[in-house]
Amino acid sequence: MKRHALLCAAVLLMVLPRANAQKPFTLEQVMSAPFPTELTAAPAKGRVAWVFNAQGRRNLWVAEPAADGSYKVRQATSYKEADGQDLGQLSWSADAATIVYTRGGDLEFLNRPYPNAQSSPQGVEQGIWALSIETGETKLLGEGHSPALSPKRDDVAFILKSQVWLAKLNGGAKSEQLIHANGESSDLRWSADGSKLAFVSRRGDHAFIGVYDLAAKSLIYLDPSVDTDREPAWSPDSRQIAFLRIPASKGRLPFSPRRDGQPWSIRIADAVTGKGREIWRAETGRGSAFHEVVSNNQLLWDARGQIVFPWERDGWLHLYSVSASGATAKLLTPGNFEVECVSMSANREEIIFSSNQDDIDRRHVWRVSPSGERPAAVTTGSGIETEPVIASDNRTVLVLHSDAQTPMRPAILTGKGELRDLAPETAPSDFPSRALVTPQQVIFSAADGMQIHGQLFLPSNASEAARHPAIVFFHGGSRRQMLLGWHYMFYYSNAYALNQYLASRGYVVLSVNYRSGIGYGLDFREALNYGAMGASEFNDVQGAGVYLRARSDVDPRRIGLWGGSYGGYLTALGLARASDLFAAGVDIHGVHDWNTEIPNFMAAYKPNERTDAARLAWESSPLSSVSTWRSPVLLIQGDDDRNVPFAEMVDLAEALRKQGVSFDQLVFPDEIHDFLLHRTWLAAYHAASDFFDRHFKTPGN
Repeated sequence: MKRHALLCAAVLLMVLPRANAQKPFTLEQVMSAPFPTELTAAPAKGRVAWVFNAQGRRNLWVAEPAADGSYKVRQATSYKEADGQDLGQLSWSADAATIVYTRGGDLEFLNRPYPNAQSSPQGVEQGIWALSIETGETKLLGEGHSPALSPKRDDVAFILKSQVWLAKLNGGAKSEQLIHANGESSDLRWSADGSKLAFVSRRGDHAFIGVYDLAAKSLIYLDPSVDTDREPAWSPDSRQIAFLRIPASKGRLPFSPRRDGQPWSIRIADAVTGKGREIWRAETGRGSAFHEVVSNNQLLWDARGQIVFPWERDGWLHLYSVSASGATAKLLTPGNFEVECVSMSANREEIIFSSNQDDIDRRHVWRVSPSGERPAAVTTGSGIETEPVIASDNRTVLVLHSDAQTPMRPAILTGKGELRDLAPETAPSDFPSRALVTPQQVIFSAADGMQIHGQLFLPSNASEAARHPAIVFFHGGSRRQMLLGWHYMFYYSNAYALNQYLASRGYVVLSVNYRSGIGYGLDFREALNYGAMGASEFNDVQGAGVYLRARSDVDPRRIGLWGGSYGGYLTALGLARASDLFAAGVDIHGVHDWNTEIPNFMAAYKPNERTDAARLAWESSPLSSVSTWRSPVLLIQGDDDRNVPFAEMVDLAEALRKQGVSFDQLVFPDEIHDFLLHRTWLAAYHAASDFFDRHFKTPGN
C-alpha cells in the first residue's frame, strides 16, 4: 500500500508540470492591450487626458475627479477605424472645457507629405480638431499640426507648411496665416496673459526666437545671433523669455560621439525690446554639449524666479536651477542616475520627474522643489512608473505605469501612496498576463570588456535538461534603454511583446542595452567610436553571442538576432561580421550604409566632400562586410520610411543576391518607420517568429 502511494505520488509529480503549464498565447493576444500616450493635465478642474491606441484605433480619453473622491473616466472621441491616422499633440483650454489635438499625418516628421499607410486612393489629411469635454462634439479648425491654445483668449495657434496660423476655438472664422516669415516655425509658446506668442524660427544653420504681439500685430526676434536658439520659456509675468543658445557647429556628423563642445548657455530677453543677456553658461568639458530631458520645455520658470534645466556636469543627466537674475547653478538631483521625463505643477512650485535612481533598469517617479530641497520618492517597487504629471490642484499625481506582466496604463496615486488604474476596464479579458515571464537582469562583458546590461527572458521549460534556441534583441534609437518590464514607448512595448512571445515558444531571449544607449551616463551614451565613427557597438553584439553560447541551456548552433532601425543595423552587422556565431536574423528597417543614412539627418553631408569621414562610415556599415555574410536573414521595411531610406533595404538585397546569401523579404507599401497600422505590426512579427521557427526548430520541437 505504501509502495503504491509512493508510485502515485511520483506519477503525479511527472504530470503536474504539464497540467499546470500555461495555455499558449497568440501574438494577437499579447499585442491587444491599448497603449497610452500623451498623459496631459488640464490647467483647471483636475482633469487629465491621454490617447489610447487600441489595436490601431486611436482615441482621446478623459478623467476627472468625482464627488466621492474617485475619478470618472470616459472615452471622449469615437474613431472606430484602425486607419493608420495618428492622434496627439494635446492642448487644453484654460478652463479645461476643451482639448485641441492633431489627427493625421506623421507626428514625428511634421513637415513631410502625409503618410497613407492604408494606400487609400482618396489620400489622407491632417487636421487640428477641438473637442468639447461637456458635449463630446468635435470640430475641425483647419489643416495643420502642433496646436497651442491661448490661456486667455479663444485663439488657437498652429503650424501649417512651416508657418504660424491662427484659428478661433469656436470655428466661426476661417483660419488664417498669422505670420509670414523666413525659415521653419515651431515650438509655439503663449505668454501667460495671452497677449504674445513666442516661437522658434529655424533657418538651417541657425535659429531665432520670434515674438508676435497680437494687439500691435508686430514681430521681433530676440537677441539674434549665428547660433541656434530654442526652447522659449515665458516668465510668469509675461514680460521676459528665457531660452537656450546652442553654439554653431556645422561640422559634427550625426551618429557619432560628442562628449563636449562649445558650451551652451541660458539667456533672458525682454519680450518687447528683444534685448537679451546671458544669465548662465555651461562649463567646458562634461556637460558643455547640451542633452535634453523629455519635457514640453527644457526650461521651467518657477513662481519664485528660478529656472530649472537639465545638465550633465557630473556625467549624468540631472536637473539644476539658477536664478533668473543670474547665479551659480544648483544641483537638484544628485547621484549616479539619469532624469528623464519632467513636468512642473500648475502653480510653478514643484517639479515632478521620472528617473532610474536606485533602480538602474527601471523607472520611478520623484519630486523636487526648484529651490533645492532633497528629492522625495513618489513611487517605488518592482514596477515601472513614468511620464508623471500633477493635476491642477497642485497635489494629485498621475503617471503611466507597467510591470513585467502588464503593459503601460494610466493611474492616479492615492493618498495611501498606491497606484490605482484609471481605466482597468480597457484591459482585454484574454490578455495573457499570467503566462508572461519576468525578465532577469543580466550583466555581461562585451568583447572589449565593457559591462553591458540586458534582460533575459527564459522559456517556461527552461528548467528542463535541454538546450534551447536563443535570440538576441537590439533596440533602436540608439538613445533608448530597455527595462525589466513593459516599455513606455509604443515601438518598444511592441518589441517587448514579441520577446515574450518568442520566450513562450521555447526561445531564450536576451535584450541588450548596448553602448550609445541611455540610462548609464554620458560616457556610455557617447561611447567612443560608436555608430558611423567605428561601430564600437559590435563589441556588445559579440559579447551577447558569447554569453549565450556559454550558457548550458542554449544550443550554440541556434543563436539568432533581431532588431529594428538601429537594432536592425546591429542585426545586419552581427550577421555580416559573425555568421559563425549567429545563425539567422530578422532585420527590420535597419541601416546598412551610413553614407546613405547620414544625409537623411544632415542634408549638407556629401560623402565625396568628406572622404575620410565617408570611408570610416562605410567601414562601420554592414554592407562593407557583406563578403563574410553567410547566415540567412529576413528583411522587413515600409517603403515610405522617413527615418531609414528604403534604399537601405534595396542595396542590401542586391548585395546579398550577389553574395549568394539566402534572404526573405517583407515590404509594406506606403508604411512609415514606426508602423501606423496594427496589422502591419502583426504581419511583421508573425513573419519574424515563423522565420526563426523554420531555421531553428525541428519537427516536434
